[in-house]
Amino acid sequence: MKRLNYLLATAVVSAATASPLAAHAAGIEVLSEGFGDVADLSGWASINRSFPPGNAWFQGNPDVFSAQAGAPGAYAAASFLSAANGFGVVDNWLITPTLTLSGLTTLSFFTNRELVDGFDDLLEVRFGSGSGTDAASFDMLLTTIGGAGEFPAEWQQWSADLTVDGEGRFAFRYLGDPATLSYVGLDTVRVVTSVPEPTSLLLVASGLGVLGLLRRRERH
Repeated sequence: MKRLNYLLATAVVSAATASPLAAHAAGIEVLSEGFGDVADLSGWASINRSFPPGNAWFQGNPDVFSAQAGAPGAYAAASFLSAANGFGVVDNWLITPTLTLSGLTTLSFFTNRELVDGFDDLLEVRFGSGSGTDAASFDMLLTTIGGAGEFPAEWQQWSADLTVDGEGRFAFRYLGDPATLSYVGLDTVRVVTSVPEPTSLLLVASGLGVLGLLRRRERH
């Protein structure tokens, strides 16, 4: 497993009126997920650490609100029923596949919540090195949406830039007292990372050249 080096991290900011990926026109898209089938997500992990555990992240309900893009129910959702029967403590995680990152990286996504007065939905966005899914590994908090801050009751795009080299995963954590939570949605998650530096490509090419030379010698 590669050791991931943190070089720089910036807070997630709202990006409703500008493309968060404009600076990465030459980058590589390593993740694009529209949640057409939450039950069959490739490489993702859905882990409900609520007490007592109730529903994990599930397919969006178009009767509450429609998806940001695609079919009406094509988004991931979580609710106060993440804790069984809506009592206890909610701590419900949706974690991306392990991604190989190579420098300046942009995460972008859309969130929405049910428009119901008197509730304060809360979503954390975190990053962790390696391929693990234990909560302690997601030690970089990128942003908190909702709670004491604003959680718009309409699809809102958010983005975060960080500079990393190696493997890592992003996590969306829905949490809080079920009595204060209602229903949230997540859609159109994208991760774009930089093209590897020319020196790195040169090293790879040199290594392949040496490997080819050794194979030719073996044949002779």
